[in-house]
Amino acid sequence: MKIVDLVCAEGKTGFYFDDQKAIKAGAKHDGMFYLGEPMIEGFTQVRQAGESISVLLILEDGQVAHGDCAAVQYSGAGGRDPLFLAQDFIPVIEGPIKEKLVGRDVSTFKELAEEIDHLEIDGKRLHTAIRYGVTQALLDATAKANKVTMAEVVQKEYNTGVELARVPIFTQSGDDRYTNADKMIIKEADVLPHGLFNNVEEKLGLQGEKLLAYVEWLRDRVLNFRTREDYQPTFHIDVYGTIGELLDNDTEKMADYLVKLEEAAKPFKLRIEGPMDVGSREGQMEAMRDLRIALEERGCSVELVADEWCNTLEDVKYFVDNKAGHMIQVKTPDLGGVNNTIEALLYCKDNGLGAYSGGTCNETSRSAEVCTNIAMACGATQILAKPGMGVDEGIMIVNNEMNRVLALSSRRK
Repeated sequence: MKIVDLVCAEGKTGFYFDDQKAIKAGAKHDGMFYLGEPMIEGFTQVRQAGESISVLLILEDGQVAHGDCAAVQYSGAGGRDPLFLAQDFIPVIEGPIKEKLVGRDVSTFKELAEEIDHLEIDGKRLHTAIRYGVTQALLDATAKANKVTMAEVVQKEYNTGVELARVPIFTQSGDDRYTNADKMIIKEADVLPHGLFNNVEEKLGLQGEKLLAYVEWLRDRVLNFRTREDYQPTFHIDVYGTIGELLDNDTEKMADYLVKLEEAAKPFKLRIEGPMDVGSREGQMEAMRDLRIALEERGCSVELVADEWCNTLEDVKYFVDNKAGHMIQVKTPDLGGVNNTIEALLYCKDNGLGAYSGGTCNETSRSAEVCTNIAMACGATQILAKPGMGVDEGIMIVNNEMNRVLALSSRRK
């Protein structure tokens, strides 16, 4: 099956682009707006609407394969590629990338995806968002050519050895961490609530008391309102390095604090994402590794989730090899081609660490569907409900795609 044409369609994402540099410099909220001038090149406002590009591959039998180019909320920051604006990048996709793809056979996925992921134009690799969306479309094209689901393509070409099954869904609350937690409990989310604890004074507490109180509230909320006793969600809270900030990145003090959080969460399992941010890749790896050891010495079962400074496939392997945490967030748009997401999830799984198929609220329904297929084929430990911060929409998109994949693959068996 060959590609006969490529068409692009400009789109919107499920959240926003935020100028992280301006926010860290003190830009204030006014409702959903941020006040002040942007500081990162390309931004016209501190917060602006997220943009995407749908890549539509027309196959020779008339079928259309589809993937969405999208970038993370904090684009242009932390060494990431620049702000992803559709009008800037559609010419690249409809120009040299189209020339490279038209006439190519899509009966298999892996080789062509790796070629596009490593393609250079004028000596530079493609923007991660382009690599992300184009390889999504290629995966869909192979699935359509073979009349199977995308999950089955990954399962076969990467010899995953995984039986397709549901993957636990992780939901994120944004700042509305109380009302949105209620939504998660009603929908019986597998993993909740993310929480967005990104400020010491306002959210963590100057003695860590605010996070502790929230964990206790969340525990009681589940116990009081669950409709069946065997609903046992995992608590997963992202603290954006604030525990380390509060405790001067002291490993022993951080471990002692996490023991208190573990007690507050019981009878539920607790995961803490990004407990510290020490400002470098090597330093972060060492801090996560050492904190894991300190927790094990205390008999503490809190699981640490690596996020900061673990962005690329190479980073994932580096953190996994050093057991820097218990779980790795594979931030799908930051890895570029979805072939890298597949490799990263399998590497985590093969080496005994939790494989979290993550990403960003600033994606699309299509990228979420493709990631769902990949997470299932790789036997991921959990998958992010995305896009957006509304809870219900992300759960719906990921859950329903999961069930469609299972229904279709079961029918073929």
